[in-house]
Amino acid sequence: MEDYKIVYSGGTGEITEKKSRFIANVFPVENEEEAAVIIEETKKKYWDARHNCYAYIIGVNPGISKCSDDGEPSGTAGRPILEVLSGAGVCNVLLIVTRYFGGTLLGTGGLVRAYSAAAKAGLAGSRIITKEAGKRIIIGTDYNGIGKIQYITSQMGLAVINTRYTDKAEIELAISSGSTDSFIKKVTEATSGQADINIDSDIYFAVIDKKVVIF
Repeated sequence: MEDYKIVYSGGTGEITEKKSRFIANVFPVENEEEAAVIIEETKKKYWDARHNCYAYIIGVNPGISKCSDDGEPSGTAGRPILEVLSGAGVCNVLLIVTRYFGGTLLGTGGLVRAYSAAAKAGLAGSRIITKEAGKRIIIGTDYNGIGKIQYITSQMGLAVINTRYTDKAEIELAISSGSTDSFIKKVTEATSGQADINIDSDIYFAVIDKKVVIF
């Protein structure tokens, strides 16, 4: 497992180049079938546009990628969009750029620049997050130990999923894989080995609007 970026919520962006409108729409997708449906829906929505060019990347290392110029000169639309996605390191994403022709030819270089700029505008209008690979850890302790554990989590900037208080205190955390050993060592030392540490499962997580989201 390793960290990777995804589109948490899609967005739009638009540029105008010599009266041609380039409208970028970004979508999170999980598979090629889902991407195909969205592409067809977009073509119907913008039925009067000259081109609906797109690129998508699904999965990681290296994942599946595809792009289409949709009638533009070869390599001037789909490939630049795909390169923007690759450069941003985003996966499980579909980006469609719709062009309304403004009456002036842009040339191959102009098209590459326009489609690249539109794709970047679309990503800028979307919410991109990093899915962190890590562990779900549950720690049980007496009430003397909870303050020490909370101090450690705060110092390390760790994501607390939940804290429960019954006859003892229990704190549930999402921790990146690289921080797990260090955290366990610090908790063990701080509580003199009295804390009950349970590594529950491997997870992907992100902190969004100060809340922990488990994927």
